[in-house]
Amino acid sequence: MEKYIYMDNAATTRVKQEVLDEMLPYFTENYGNPSSIYALGSKSKNAVEIARERVAKAINANPKEIFFTAGGSEADNWAIKGVAFANRNKGNHIITSKIEHHAVLHTCEYLEKHGFRVTYLDVDEYGMVDLEQLEKSITDDTILISIMFANNEIGTIQPIKEIGQIAKSHGVYFHTDAVQAIGHVRIDVDELNIDLLSMAAHKFYGPKGVGALYIRKGVKIDSLIAGGGQERNRRAGTENVPGIVGMGKAIELAYEHLDESNAKLIKLRDKLISKVLDNIDHVRLNGHPTKRLPGNVNLCFEYIEGESMLLSLDMEGIAASSGSACTSGSLEPSHVLLAIGLPHEIAHGSLRLSLGDFNTEEEVDYVVDKLIEIVSRLRAMSPLYEKAKKEGK
Repeated sequence: MEKYIYMDNAATTRVKQEVLDEMLPYFTENYGNPSSIYALGSKSKNAVEIARERVAKAINANPKEIFFTAGGSEADNWAIKGVAFANRNKGNHIITSKIEHHAVLHTCEYLEKHGFRVTYLDVDEYGMVDLEQLEKSITDDTILISIMFANNEIGTIQPIKEIGQIAKSHGVYFHTDAVQAIGHVRIDVDELNIDLLSMAAHKFYGPKGVGALYIRKGVKIDSLIAGGGQERNRRAGTENVPGIVGMGKAIELAYEHLDESNAKLIKLRDKLISKVLDNIDHVRLNGHPTKRLPGNVNLCFEYIEGESMLLSLDMEGIAASSGSACTSGSLEPSHVLLAIGLPHEIAHGSLRLSLGDFNTEEEVDYVVDKLIEIVSRLRAMSPLYEKAKKEGK
């Protein structure tokens, strides 16, 4: 297997060389603890603060509103649990959607066991929330709205500005899981009325195990981890200095080259979608046709299992996924695809190809050629496909 094509950039990305180069000295040379007062500690502290400024600049926030975490899931947990428990005397109602990442959904389920009420909004066939339903769901007890910026499976980008306006007009905090959007969409937390925002470095060519939570000044929120006084007494534990440095560099690079990167990704994405739809029958595109992430392609192939496609692609040296990477070991069809109205049997045939900065047109052509072969071979073994052909579907 000489050729290896990575098309699972929504799961994780390669660390860019410039990012790694900036991180390396903080493993072996500048290894001081940022909390220490001597020169070696100060070097680490300065590096963390430079990264904080870079992250803040990317979303038009104040550096004092950026808190580093161990990733997107931790940031989601902290935002939701932290706001819920700190504002319990005001109300116990949270609004989210049915297509959130499990870091949000499972946190909401946890809170339901602790006396909170959660409304899970429906989405339309494209995965968009209904703003009218959102507004009608707000009560005097509502303390938080948590809606993802862009979906990790189908790539649909939500009307974040409008959601922010609704939240603000009702005096409700608005959290958005922007893990998939950061580095791909321009985000201004003031313009969009966002109070809390989660992100993870490894989705934009930074290292794994580091993320951040933006908390607007004045938001009432409990701490998630108690201990030392790191992160302005809000998140205990010695900072992951190399990771934080890498995150700062990665987010800076992402926004410096955003427009050219997105133009390239959209071109590759649209080529991939049109070539598949033109050459394979009984396929549907999931997610919004235009309001979607630049690198996201999510397709359902009828009469075959997504898992079989993934294994076949892997044997051809192509990395893809059938849902989100976090649940790729699960045999249940995606909760996102079920929420947009797909029946179980079609949802099972899903394939997500997520493109990144290192993908090429040649790779897109190769992947489509292989997909045509794989789908044809798998359908030849499918009694359902034979039956459909006989019925002239």
